[in-house]
Amino acid sequence: MNYAEAMTAIKKNDLKSVYLISGEETYLIDKIEQALLKKLLPDGNRDGLQRFNGDLDLHELMNLIESAPFFTDKNVILIRGTTLFKEKKKAAKTKESANPVEEQFMHLLENMPPYSVLILETPEKADKRRKIYKTIVKFGLAAEVEAVRAWNIKDWLQEKLIEIDKQFDREAYTYFFEITGVMNQISLGFLDQELDKLVLYTDRQFITKQDLLQVLSSIPEVSIFSMLDAISDKNINKAIMLLSEQLAGGIHPLAILTLLTRHTRQLWQAKTLQAKGYKGKQLAAPLGLVPFVAEKVGMKSLKFTEPVLKKALLNLAEADYKLKSGQANVALLDQIVIELCM
Repeated sequence: MNYAEAMTAIKKNDLKSVYLISGEETYLIDKIEQALLKKLLPDGNRDGLQRFNGDLDLHELMNLIESAPFFTDKNVILIRGTTLFKEKKKAAKTKESANPVEEQFMHLLENMPPYSVLILETPEKADKRRKIYKTIVKFGLAAEVEAVRAWNIKDWLQEKLIEIDKQFDREAYTYFFEITGVMNQISLGFLDQELDKLVLYTDRQFITKQDLLQVLSSIPEVSIFSMLDAISDKNINKAIMLLSEQLAGGIHPLAILTLLTRHTRQLWQAKTLQAKGYKGKQLAAPLGLVPFVAEKVGMKSLKFTEPVLKKALLNLAEADYKLKSGQANVALLDQIVIELCM
């Protein structure tokens, strides 16, 4: 079950006695956790909640599950960072050996007391072959929250805008997906905090591109995006000027190099895909971008030849090595930008 499905089940009061929430997107794990606690302990009273970081001895955990609450209706046990679902080192072909204590624990999960709820969380991918995982799928709820990428951030954005009671105008909407499209890794927790500032920044219902520029200005991808756009338009003077501004503003050369490499790779991939017959929005899935952004990248890639993009990627890889080893300075970035704009 994915994040959206898990949240829908919780909102519909389709509650279980045991939960596993796994995946690398800790922000979404926290969102599911908070939604669960709000449903299980609606009065906000946390007396019935017991939190633990890391696994307990299974005997101790079973005792906690079976212990009836004294002052509340529910006995909620929350364990963050569990390792119960890690892949075992033995070869996959070998059958999982029976562990008497684990078997007893799984039997308890099948027959949870009506007053207890167990919530297990892990930032790692759960091994779905494990008996304990299959037990939770059958008798509880297992939610897997994958890291959000540029191509699947749309649902999160819509939910966030509803939460803060705002809407993006067309230009802001396009700009948001363009800047997330150049991000190597999207931090939802950080974006969530930054978008919360929109409530303080303006009382208008519709958010403009300028509003986004104001609240997202601290994100390197935002300040570098204009430079990448100038490169795509082959505007040498503007690209070099913006590069100088980024460096003068304290943006680390390697941060610029990383985003420039990602952008150049997107242009090259779009170029090769179009040569194979992909058109417009068909580029979205292979590029990992939302359709209209992928279409725009495809159009910009037509301004470059494949040899130029290939050479640029080789130069960027070499620059990465030389900058990290101290064999080159930022002038190397100037050279790469100029060659891309020629």
